[in-house]
Amino acid sequence: MGTSLDTREAQVEEILDRLYEAYPDTTISLNFSTRLELLIAVVLSAQCTDERVNEVTAELFEKYQTPEDYAAADVEELADDIYGITFHNNKAGYLQSIGETLVEEHDGEVPDTMSELTDLSGVGRKTANVVLQHGHDVVEGIVVDTHVRRLSRRLGITEEERPEKIEQDLMPVVPEADWQQFTHLFISHGRAVCDARNPDCDECVLEDLCPSSKLDHDVDLASGEAW
Repeated sequence: MGTSLDTREAQVEEILDRLYEAYPDTTISLNFSTRLELLIAVVLSAQCTDERVNEVTAELFEKYQTPEDYAAADVEELADDIYGITFHNNKAGYLQSIGETLVEEHDGEVPDTMSELTDLSGVGRKTANVVLQHGHDVVEGIVVDTHVRRLSRRLGITEEERPEKIEQDLMPVVPEADWQQFTHLFISHGRAVCDARNPDCDECVLEDLCPSSKLDHDVDLASGEAW
């Protein structure tokens, strides 16, 4: 990074202060009532909107209520049950495998460690972080989804590109007490203002802190190229 750690820490502190004021009630937008439902919903949410996931899981969670239900499922039928979710065929296989692993290796319980969660099919560090934070009240890192990736790079907090690298770059400059809310705040701001293709810089509470807003607006912003 070309920017010092102290400078980035001060920038993040100001960013958080403003976003907490703008989005005081932000939280996870996936619907779930158990750790298993949370795990399934987050796996389904990869490259898919939370709104669409909530539509599908409203019926899915009525039909599949235990790890045993997923383990015993016919994968083609399960794929039909989650039709409309991106990569539904692949994800059906993940869900069936997750059910088997939970039954065979975890007594039907969703594990509470990063290593055990990331051993499950379709579960990477981002998904594991969400399950730990919202299912087990364990905060080991920062969830880096597409919004966090986009905004943290636009704001100049990180120059990294891969989610795992971005997470490691953010953890020293974001106060640990804010790791969970950092993600929710960035997601809320990304959805409301800092859109991927057409960011509304004029209405952005972070405009004066954002180096991307100072770019020449003759650049084709619709392509996202300037961001």
